[in-house]
Amino acid sequence: MLKLNHQKAVIIGGSSGIGLETAKLLSDAGAEVIIASRSGEKLQKAKEDLGPAAEAYMLDITREEEVRSFFESVGPFDHLIVTAAETSGGPFLHTETAQARKLFDNKFWGQYYAAKFGTPHIRSKGSITLFSGVVAYKTMPGSSVLGAVNAAISNLGQTLALELAPLRVNIVSPGIIDTPSRSQMPDEARREFYAAVGGKLPVQRVGTAEEVAQGVLFLIQNSFVTGTVLHVEGGHTLI
Repeated sequence: MLKLNHQKAVIIGGSSGIGLETAKLLSDAGAEVIIASRSGEKLQKAKEDLGPAAEAYMLDITREEEVRSFFESVGPFDHLIVTAAETSGGPFLHTETAQARKLFDNKFWGQYYAAKFGTPHIRSKGSITLFSGVVAYKTMPGSSVLGAVNAAISNLGQTLALELAPLRVNIVSPGIIDTPSRSQMPDEARREFYAAVGGKLPVQRVGTAEEVAQGVLFLIQNSFVTGTVLHVEGGHTLI
């Protein structure tokens, strides 16, 4: 497996969940890791987990000028991964427009800003990995806005794979993953939700953050992969 020694990776959303697991895997592969998040508390804990070699920055990915300044501070690097996102859902006719706009601001425009302002600092053999999601490919009631956001990200990433070549751009599309993003749910309700969803999947369970992170590592290490949407969803789109 290709090592990432002497390469620098920026993971926005790297303070928890999939982002943190990605930071751990890349660090283990030899990369210098920089994580960014809007939560100072999570950043501090993540930096303790990753060790003193990791760098951590406070960043609100929805603020365009803040994202621009962040990359100017980071300087040259090799790989950009953007896992940061807030998600929400609900019936289309009962979803407030402000809620829909907030979802686009967080997940679409945040990744747009990261790609736009990060690209000039990425070295020529580097890569960008964006994050879409299963509801872009599996239609589900209550996911009209999130599905539209995820589809937009997938299209953005594939178009950038052409426009930014030879820089490689790929997209990860996770399914239902057991991460801290659902920590606000009561424990029993969360377990029942995962059991209900997982029982319908071909793999008979929901995914883990590490399994998604392994997909990111593959996309970074394989220099012959670009413009690909990597589905890490346990066969969810098949049912």
